[in-house]
Amino acid sequence: RVELVESGGGSVQTGGSLRLSCTASGRTLCIAVFRQAPGKEREWVAHIDHDGTTGLTESVKSRFTISKDNTETNAWNRVYLEMNSLKPEDTDMYYCAADGIYCSALNPTKDTEFDYWGQGTQVTVSS
Repeated sequence: RVELVESGGGSVQTGGSLRLSCTASGRTLCIAVFRQAPGKEREWVAHIDHDGTTGLTESVKSRFTISKDNTETNAWNRVYLEMNSLKPEDTDMYYCAADGIYCSALNPTKDTEFDYWGQGTQVTVSS
């Protein structure tokens, strides 16, 4: 079983930046980030495939970047979501999701495709 841990959430003002980290306890091939507000459906934010191919939802494409940790050998299990120019509408609980299948072999924008989930980290952006 793979365990995921998110870190790096917090509170910032509009225009600020945060970096989320997702760390998996085992080998995964596709890691994604979703976000969810109370009473709303979970929304796909970004994903990164094992070969480094990425996808970002349109509303964050010019502001967020997802990347994997290349500072250590076999550090594929760690992914970063750099969030810049944050807006109040980015306020949500952010979750990491992972699967042992390549992103290209599933629909990484659908939360039901992923077997492993983190506990979530809150991001709050104030105006």
